[in-house]
Amino acid sequence: MSIPLTDDEQAGVEDGQAALDRLLDRLSDTPTPAGPTPRELDVPSTARLLPVIDVRQGGTGCPSR
Repeated sequence: MSIPLTDDEQAGVEDGQAALDRLLDRLSDTPTPAGPTPRELDVPSTARLLPVIDVRQGGTGCPSR
């Protein structure tokens, strides 16, 4: 199963932190299903951005248990 991504979303995945920051900034004014935008939601002062790490895909999938 695959989920299609917009060009901005694909860039956020492939082009590193700067592209991801641009995507997040653009999405911060997009309303959530409940109505308010992420910018309007109360974010705790202790909130931190998570680092983006290199993710490599491939192999045979999930290991059997």
